[in-house]
Amino acid sequence: MKEKLKGHAAMFSANFLWGVMSPLSKSIFFTGVISAFSLTNMRMAGAAVFFWVASLFMPRERVTRRDLLLLFAASLFGITLNQGFFVMGLSYTTPIDASVVASLTPIITMILAAFIQKEPMTGKKVIGVFMGLSGALMLILNGVDSSSGGLSGDRVMGDLFCLIAEVSFAIYYVAFKGLISRYTPVTLMKWMFLFSTVCCLPIGGAEVSSIPFASLDGAIYFDLFFVIFGATFLSYMLVSVGQKRLRPTVVSMYNYIQPIVASLLAIWWGIDSFDLKKGFAILLVFLGVYVVTTSKSRAQLEAEMALKAARADREREASEGDKATGDMPQDRIH
Repeated sequence: MKEKLKGHAAMFSANFLWGVMSPLSKSIFFTGVISAFSLTNMRMAGAAVFFWVASLFMPRERVTRRDLLLLFAASLFGITLNQGFFVMGLSYTTPIDASVVASLTPIITMILAAFIQKEPMTGKKVIGVFMGLSGALMLILNGVDSSSGGLSGDRVMGDLFCLIAEVSFAIYYVAFKGLISRYTPVTLMKWMFLFSTVCCLPIGGAEVSSIPFASLDGAIYFDLFFVIFGATFLSYMLVSVGQKRLRPTVVSMYNYIQPIVASLLAIWWGIDSFDLKKGFAILLVFLGVYVVTTSKSRAQLEAEMALKAARADREREASEGDKATGDMPQDRIH
């Protein structure tokens, strides 16, 4: 139970940091000199440096060649494809569309977990996922201007790119749980971010090097530090802690924390207000997370089936014993 609480705390903290990152990233983009793709490259390279430095102060772990290949695949799905396609999607579609697509991650994860890990898609789990989805969509779509126009070709392509990003992250949640459980978070992430940096920096390195860092003010440097250290280094380390201790669908449900954090920050900064609709949406999200968390896992269902089978065997043996006693000649019964 204590280990599960650690997992829940880790996933809540990671998604809280990602929720704060959203408005801070917008302030970085407002400088006009740092693009989304440049920020993504800085996140990958910066986090790689932080993880490799942190590994110098921890016991060294030997990673097998086979697991290095698996870590490369994990970095592709969990970092490179996820962040790359999401950034490309944002350049074509609206932030609202991107948030709506991101809210589909728990549903995608639940379906993948059913096929890959044979996790049961119980009615309770389905209800919990859709409760969380409903609450997240209420927050995301609150106040959307209906006059923003219909879907253009670029917007559809952007939505598709965002969907690919979420599918890749759902695959990371589900397919690499066994790999995640074999190593410490720092060992996992130092290799994954190194691989993602090697893949992306040759493409975006020139754009990053052309940024006039000397002309940026202190507030932007603070935002960059938070995004790279807090919302990348710390958050991805926390995600690996959560993955070790929780089922993939439960892990992905914490994705719904991000729109809550963004909404609360907007209220705190005075650019939005709190009302009953927002309160009900937040309640739905937390209820959805609770329902999915309390749903039965594959191991629990298998244990229950084994217990029922054992009980049925004992009852059958007892019944056969009673029958055998009843069939004995009366003169042998005293």
